Amino acid sequence: MKITEVKVIVTCPGRNYVLVKILTDTPGLYGIGEGTLNGSEPIVAEAIRHIAHLLIGRDPQRIEDLWHLVYRQGYWRGGPIFMAALAAIDIALWDIKGKQANLPVYQLLGGKARDGVMCYSHAGGRDEIETEDHARRLMAQGFKVVRCQVGPYGGAGVLGHKDPITPGTPAEQIYEPTPYLLSVPKLFAHLRDKLGMEIELFHDAHEQLAPIEAARLAKELEPYRLFFLEDPLMPEHRESWPLLRAASTTPLAIGEILTSRWDCLPLFMNRWIDFIRIKPLHVGGLTEARKILILAEPFNVRSAFHGAADIGPVAQAASITLQSVIPNFGVQEWTRFPEPAYEVVSGICKMENGFAYPNESPGLGVDIDEEKAARHPYQRAFMPLVRRADGSMHVY
Repeated sequence: MKITEVKVIVTCPGRNYVLVKILTDTPGLYGIGEGTLNGSEPIVAEAIRHIAHLLIGRDPQRIEDLWHLVYRQGYWRGGPIFMAALAAIDIALWDIKGKQANLPVYQLLGGKARDGVMCYSHAGGRDEIETEDHARRLMAQGFKVVRCQVGPYGGAGVLGHKDPITPGTPAEQIYEPTPYLLSVPKLFAHLRDKLGMEIELFHDAHEQLAPIEAARLAKELEPYRLFFLEDPLMPEHRESWPLLRAASTTPLAIGEILTSRWDCLPLFMNRWIDFIRIKPLHVGGLTEARKILILAEPFNVRSAFHGAADIGPVAQAASITLQSVIPNFGVQEWTRFPEPAYEVVSGICKMENGFAYPNESPGLGVDIDEEKAARHPYQRAFMPLVRRADGSMHVY
């Protein structure tokens, strides 16, 4: 069997997605992958097109070999752009292998370790009461784990917004940490008083704190038994994880912008975290994500795969597939896609009563309607920008 073509499809059915279709010389046999990277979709798409020349004529069944071929094809390896491009290819190759075997991919990875993948969703509001009400609605839908925030990322620390200088770029959020740090413990004191201690609740600091601020927050949240504190530090502050870990027994989670096992290994080996938030989409696909979770297992680190709205349906299917088979599973982030996405991509995974399920169809069970994808052209977009009250960029 040989690869005959690698199609790159950049589409925006409500959000921008980079989708890939790898065709083979076996009639009707192709694989679907995804390389979406929020704010950098055209760059990833061009990287895939560049790499595609190396794949034509090669055997798609040799996934491990092709993974290393793509990873090592340049002297400068890794990074978010190339790892997303590699993930798109790797996910598509696993889809081909599943279709060839007439089995869902989870069976090729060892079979299910659980009946369903427990998910969490996001509760938010303008104040503690609205957040409580939203959390109750999610609990009524069957969610056993709920992320809780007041307002946007930064909560009470968001003091306002500055209009963009250039049309089509995002407004700049004005943020200060002190109001935020004072408000979050009050939120969880309220939630635990009203919702009790049994429901799993947690919070996302979204990498906006200095190390000593994160340590203080983790310590003050300790009485409220968080499921975990998400992204209390930027990955660049790795040397500060011992400070944070020593401050409290609040479980810690990080990883949604990590792209390599080399990023993850020190976190595991030093027992600095409890949950790793990578996902196949940004670490090179199913092949590498599975290896990272194997590395995490002996250090009692569980998965908490990132699954926000800027991750598309194909990548979500890959995440749920892997989460269904690993022994050290924790939780899966769940968000529903914009309605047009359900027309462009078929076979999107289902979620019922707080649990998601991989498809039972051969491969990943997803497909792309290229004609409908073409009706939703790419829309330029950027990630949010954050400044401090004095006008400087927020660097924590």
